[in-house]
Amino acid sequence: MSMQNNPRANQGPMGGPGAVRGPNPMGGTSPRAVMMRGEKPRDFKGTMKKLIQYLGSYQLLILVTMIFAFASTIFSIFGPKLLGNATTLLFTGLMARIAGTGTIDFGSIGHIVLEVLFLYILSSLFAYVQGWIMSGVSMDITYRFRKDIAEKINRMPLRYFDGTNHGEILSRITNDVDTVSQTLNQSLSQVITSVTTVLGVLIMMFTISWQMTLVALVIVPVSFGLIGLVVNSSQKYFKQQQDYLGHVDGHVEEMYGSHVVMKAFNGEAESVAVFDDLNNTLYSSAWISQFLTGLLYPIINFIGNLGYVVICILGGYLAIKGTITIGDIQAFIQYVRSFTQPITQIANISNIFQQTAAAAERVFQFLAEPEESPETTTPVKLDKVEGRVDFKNVHFGYNPDKIIINDFSFYAEPGQKIAIVGPTGAGKTTMVKLLMRFYDVNSGAILVDGHNVKDFTRGDLRGMFAMVLQDTWLYNGTILENIRYGRSNATDREVIEASKAAHVDHFVRTMPEGYESVLNEETSNISQGQMQLMTIARAILADPAILILDEATSSVDTHTEVLIQKAMDTLMHGRTSFIIAHRLSTIRDADWILVMNNGDIVEQGKHAKLLAKNGFYASLYNSQFEGKEI
Repeated sequence: MSMQNNPRANQGPMGGPGAVRGPNPMGGTSPRAVMMRGEKPRDFKGTMKKLIQYLGSYQLLILVTMIFAFASTIFSIFGPKLLGNATTLLFTGLMARIAGTGTIDFGSIGHIVLEVLFLYILSSLFAYVQGWIMSGVSMDITYRFRKDIAEKINRMPLRYFDGTNHGEILSRITNDVDTVSQTLNQSLSQVITSVTTVLGVLIMMFTISWQMTLVALVIVPVSFGLIGLVVNSSQKYFKQQQDYLGHVDGHVEEMYGSHVVMKAFNGEAESVAVFDDLNNTLYSSAWISQFLTGLLYPIINFIGNLGYVVICILGGYLAIKGTITIGDIQAFIQYVRSFTQPITQIANISNIFQQTAAAAERVFQFLAEPEESPETTTPVKLDKVEGRVDFKNVHFGYNPDKIIINDFSFYAEPGQKIAIVGPTGAGKTTMVKLLMRFYDVNSGAILVDGHNVKDFTRGDLRGMFAMVLQDTWLYNGTILENIRYGRSNATDREVIEASKAAHVDHFVRTMPEGYESVLNEETSNISQGQMQLMTIARAILADPAILILDEATSSVDTHTEVLIQKAMDTLMHGRTSFIIAHRLSTIRDADWILVMNNGDIVEQGKHAKLLAKNGFYASLYNSQFEGKEI
């Protein structure tokens, strides 16, 4: 073994990213920081441009949807004009019958009604087809968004998750993607039909009376002026609403995930206070945005009603002069209603697009986050991993301006058991994160079998290791599936053999369903010690060359600790093992002990020699048995 040690002055304690982030007492980011983020203006045009680019592969389908939506609208537009003709025939026929000069032409009226019925059936059919196509497109885009986010998560550095609320990420996969999906499914085709309706109806109105059309057009600039005013006012509130929806989800997820700890420390009041702070801001921004949106309908309807009054008076005057017929007035009034309704829809859609842009921006921001450094294009492939590990002059800091590991060097021979001990925050777990390449060193190098860890793909590198951590992770599934997670292609027999080696088989056999017993979501139907033994079985099944054991026996009773220790002895046999331990009694037989403090190796050697030295290790060891202060 070799070691180079350069102590540093004024070196702060090892704390990882969380130590410099400054989280609030209840976890996550402080409400003040959240509020500042929620009030930032967004790049609406840039986000919509990215969304349009994201839709590029669906151009043909969207074009087909536009054609069908256009056709559906055109067919429906001709309906009022034909019905107006029928009304005119009915009125003139009725007047002729009263005057005794003619009768009602029911044959022509019936023919017109059949034409209208046929047009409306075609319109509904085309609307159904375009809705069916657009639903498929929106669902496929939703699938792509979630797939891209899921793949992005796997490419993200651990640094990001150390500094980001998990609920925030969850909100982007669920709330934000759903918002974009609903807009594409419901609003995109509605934009097409609304614009087509406005243009088509406008042309039909001009064919009836240009005077009444000019009166109707006065509604447009007033309506769009109000729309623009409301959109500009509501934009930042829609952004804030979408942000705080994520913050609320994040806080709820965080508190629910640790509700036992929160209750144990009487943190209910503080948790509720933080939630109320976030929820009140969400309520305020949502209330204002929805209130402003709700103003559009009554204001535009009021303007539309004023337009009806003027059009009716003008239409009556023109009818008296004989310029237009009664049926034309009826058709024109129908067209005016068809003209103002899509304007109202566009007003509503414009606000929906504001919310969609806020959601899409959050998704694109996440997809644009820096990823892990690229994999090597010429990866090293080892036929057999021996398990030699070298740290050579390693420097590392979670932040580049605060180096917490300085000039760290040592090596481990294949099959050796290397214990890493030290007080909390000394840097023990950080060494493991560097070894597994969850973080990259700032300078220096870490070698496995003489090759820099950067020369392996991350998958190959991590495939050389198995980890057994203090915080066990098992998922909602059967015991068999959880153990097989260590090697997905393992047979049932191999799983059972690994379970026997880890002393798992005996308690699994006592369960009603045996290996098919399903662990509940919180794994509360087995004990902490049984969970730990299962993670050891999983590691045995993986059959790695190098092991990492991080406080694996720190939270179990003495009897279970003995079982775990036996299982770990089986697991460590013939493998290079790094054992992080607070209970120094568990590492007495280690081949070499590295004693860390403030990111440096301050002592190293075997247990007996370190005790005889009567230094830092001896103080740690004795404090556990005699209650001495270090």
